[in-house]
Amino acid sequence: MSGLLTAFRLRWQRRRHLWRAFRHRRELRLVAGDPASIDRLDILVFCTLRNEIARLPGFLAHHRALGVRRFLIVDNASTDGSADFLADQGDVILWRAEASYRLARFGMDWINHLLARYGQGHWCLTLDADERLVYPYWQTRPLSALTEWLESQGREAFGAMMLDLYPKGPLSAGGGLEWFDAGNYVIQRKPGLNCLWLQGGPRARAFFADKPRQAPTLTKIPLVRWHWRYAYHNATHSLLPPRLNAVYDKGELTSGLLLHDKFRPLVLDKSAEEKFRRAHFGRPEDFDPYYDSLIADPELWHPHSTRLTGSWRQLEALGLMSRGGWV
Repeated sequence: MSGLLTAFRLRWQRRRHLWRAFRHRRELRLVAGDPASIDRLDILVFCTLRNEIARLPGFLAHHRALGVRRFLIVDNASTDGSADFLADQGDVILWRAEASYRLARFGMDWINHLLARYGQGHWCLTLDADERLVYPYWQTRPLSALTEWLESQGREAFGAMMLDLYPKGPLSAGGGLEWFDAGNYVIQRKPGLNCLWLQGGPRARAFFADKPRQAPTLTKIPLVRWHWRYAYHNATHSLLPPRLNAVYDKGELTSGLLLHDKFRPLVLDKSAEEKFRRAHFGRPEDFDPYYDSLIADPELWHPHSTRLTGSWRQLEALGLMSRGGWV
């Protein structure tokens, strides 16, 4: 009976997410680009952002190189020129949202609406502006090759662990984001949702050592062949219906990474802003010590840090992603 109750509860939550997305659609104002320009074969990127002008050129260039043809972006009242920059990009369809990011379920109501409206039948890649997708063979095979492989295997979703990159030295020094933690990760399974809950890396080590359960979740499901009945549940960490979360379950499935470039010098000022806005997914008050630690300009590098070579084979050899049966 408990299984039936869980299934009923999750079905109700999915319908609630879809209703919220439909209701919050009125907070979105199209300001640039034409959704009618989307081709039926396009792989689409969806993103909500605020004040990311420093990251946007690299974010767009990386995913264009993978073969993304359209970016559907919600700008949440940026004040740093992000909106003007995006409006000038021919492959960006841009909406403006002045409403509360927190009250829109941390932007997920906006994204779920755009996915339902424009993502139907497309492979959709939902990202933050500080994330860059990599996968086995990513330097030589386009994203369409990966999605074709996934379709041939009957898969609708693709999992990717978020890998925090950081410099050697204080964050304010502006060193290259060339280092990462190769180990110290803990994996659990969330009942009901059937998804993995992975924590660890430099943030758990440096900021949540005394409260490891509060460390950020690193497991994400960013790439999905979308259907209008689907909905992101907890940011991009889990989906409904829950069968979509089985991205690591059946043996060694193909998986990727989201290279996370959060720890640039600008993170000091952004942490102060985010602490004030209290717009972190979950309980914002739990993250006050985290933001205070970032504002203090820490050094995340330690003697066991691993240097990123740029090769996906290095990351696979460390067990951080897998080609599975894709050869």
